[in-house]
Amino acid sequence: MSKISCIELYHVRIPLDKPFYPSWIPGYPAMDNRFDLVKITTEDGIQGYSAGPAIASERLGLGNLIAPYLLGHDATNIDLMLQRLREVSYLGVRANWIEPAFWDIKGKLEDKPVYKLLGGHRESVELYASTGEIKDKDSRVFEARKRYEEGFKTIKIRVHEFDVEKDISHVKAVVEAVGDKMTIGVDANQGWRVTIINDAPLWDLERAKYFADACADMNIAWLEEPLPMDDYESLSQLTKYSRIPIAGGEIHTNGKSELKFMIEKKCYDIFQPDAIMTGGIQHALEVADHCRKHGLKFTPHTWTNGIGFAVNLNVLLASGFNGTKPLEYPINPPSWTIEKRDGILKKPFMHDKGILHPTYAPGLGFEIDLDKLSKYGKKFFSMNKRKLMFYTIKDKGLLTALKLNSNKKKYGVDARKKD
Repeated sequence: MSKISCIELYHVRIPLDKPFYPSWIPGYPAMDNRFDLVKITTEDGIQGYSAGPAIASERLGLGNLIAPYLLGHDATNIDLMLQRLREVSYLGVRANWIEPAFWDIKGKLEDKPVYKLLGGHRESVELYASTGEIKDKDSRVFEARKRYEEGFKTIKIRVHEFDVEKDISHVKAVVEAVGDKMTIGVDANQGWRVTIINDAPLWDLERAKYFADACADMNIAWLEEPLPMDDYESLSQLTKYSRIPIAGGEIHTNGKSELKFMIEKKCYDIFQPDAIMTGGIQHALEVADHCRKHGLKFTPHTWTNGIGFAVNLNVLLASGFNGTKPLEYPINPPSWTIEKRDGILKKPFMHDKGILHPTYAPGLGFEIDLDKLSKYGKKFFSMNKRKLMFYTIKDKGLLTALKLNSNKKKYGVDARKKD
């Protein structure tokens, strides 16, 4: 066993050179790449990392909740770790974005990349340039041509206008500019509508069909998130109706159970769960297997940060779906650049003319630059067994703390294994 000895959490803010206006949160200026980083250390000194996107300091209380569930347990027992995170979710906190850190540890212990640990192989991955903002026509065309010059063969653009004809005209402008050179996908960002700043359009089935027809006439490769993510019946009807593939599934917090249900209803042609946001690596691969059984396609969503990209790259390589569809590569200069996306990694995930060559590095395949973490990150939680003991005494009292510790030794998972 490789028991967990310490859990640390950092809030990371990497300043952007220009404000980034994500199409999925209309009107919201992101001034930095912001996420929470978890660092899990085992008794034998192995460190595993994962990261979840953050809006503010909403996870300040997470450490005190998860530490008692995880400390002292075998980090490589993925089923147990998932069960512990499931128990945390009963209290209203979904923390499965932590799960990849256990795979990172497992891979490092066995000196293998996670994708190889899970049956995958090192092979080149074709990428598509995934833009993130709503822009005017000239800016869209300039952006597409730049990505083509950099070697990308596929690009995804965003539409988010109240007037469907304006959306169509923007897609048409890009098609006329680069459609003979590049494959084009379109993301409507209707899966999870956010109106915290500005109002946003809310598509219905009729509009989605109309737009899908227009996209089909322009030879668009796929249409992403054209309806609310839980409108299962309409999604199923649209997918059956559409002449181009319908894609989605990136942020279903119920994970594999909901996504498997949606696969069986054929809500999408292409399922793209993000392992950071839909249950973890193990859940994502179960979804991939279910897609295969039902004759559907699979490719992960990756738009979080460099660590999230690494996690989902490993998922793709382990899934058996590499080559079916290019992998999402978030890039939206001058704000969301590769350097800012991967800002605390020693080596950013650079592409080679739209192709990524995975490393042989063990675990998830990246190293944290500790100087950059110190510069951009603030540790807001750290707990080991000793600290947990004092925390429990302070919270529950000495006698109760001693009784809890005794019960854990007597009835806990490790005790049951010995029996």
